[in-house]
Amino acid sequence: MTITAIIVAAGKGERAGGPVPKQYAMVGGKSLLAHAVMAFSSHQSIDQIIVVIGEGQSDLAREALGEVAGLRIITGGAERQDSVAAGIAAAGDADILLIHDAARPFLPHTVINRLIEAMETSDGAVPALPVADTLSRGNQHLGDVVDRTNLYRIQTPQAFRAEAIKTAHSQWRGPVATDDAQMARAAGYRVALVAGDIMLEKVTTPQDFAEAERRISARLISRSALGFDVHQLASGEELWLGGVRIDHDKGLVGHSDADVALHALTDALLGALGDGDIGTHFPPSDPQWRGARSQRFVEHAAQLVSAAGGIIDHVDLTLICEAPKIGPHKDAMRAAIANMLGISVRHVSVKATTTERLGFTGRGEGIAAQAIATIRLPEGN
Repeated sequence: MTITAIIVAAGKGERAGGPVPKQYAMVGGKSLLAHAVMAFSSHQSIDQIIVVIGEGQSDLAREALGEVAGLRIITGGAERQDSVAAGIAAAGDADILLIHDAARPFLPHTVINRLIEAMETSDGAVPALPVADTLSRGNQHLGDVVDRTNLYRIQTPQAFRAEAIKTAHSQWRGPVATDDAQMARAAGYRVALVAGDIMLEKVTTPQDFAEAERRISARLISRSALGFDVHQLASGEELWLGGVRIDHDKGLVGHSDADVALHALTDALLGALGDGDIGTHFPPSDPQWRGARSQRFVEHAAQLVSAAGGIIDHVDLTLICEAPKIGPHKDAMRAAIANMLGISVRHVSVKATTTERLGFTGRGEGIAAQAIATIRLPEGN
């Protein structure tokens, strides 16, 4: 069974105000869209992610998301229904589709799990929260109270068997639809209710953004950790540092591409998580990592942070070597690392120093790197 997530991010988001559409506005150090994408990309059951953006938003999307494995970005239509249809068409032969709004950025893995489980017996499934407030009809004056028994607030993502939601969209003849589950019901399909989550509240107005920032900050505690690594320099090897290939007469020796900077950074992130080290997750005895790009290690650590409900606040990297000169490559390294972590380049620091020609780095025998990662995790993780 293959599962594709479709994230609808084509709106203008005018009610939120601000210089960019709301899906690109920042909360907790990342855009709403980046939070939503990371929630899916860090879930082991999601095979593909399709982000549907608005006309002229390609640059904003690329800046917000960087490079994410299994991610496609396509352009949607004038209405949400049109954008969802474009995402469905792009999903190919996926068995299950999860249709999600980027305006609900904080998606717990537990909700994804419940939706996938419900698809074993239903054509569709939606997360829902029981209505807790008193409801009343009215027009300027209070009217009759509405019985709230069996009333629910429906959230996204909404899960469907691919053929069912394709049929529902093709048969829909009503007004412009803002909810795919109602289209599925109109086509005769059963849609199950699963437990939603308060973290899935929609972010629309400036007040919503302030509440989202408060909510995510209140449940997170800050943690920092140090990573350190050393690799030998040798002739005939490529030199990769911070995800950037550098022309040099020597390169670093290692089981992977030996990017000492990214190895130190990976260990810093894993240390902040309290989840072992790079050797635990990518043992050098495993042949599948021979010659592997160290970018994969960093992205794996970042996905673990996201899966734990955390946020990467800042990373600081120091390279220790006599040569090559790091200064000309700092900006490229910062950009590459920011893309790997899905954070702003402003939250990435790259520095360099020497040991005044002392020790193995001073003799040009190798390069050392140390990194500090500061993350926030839900209390109790």
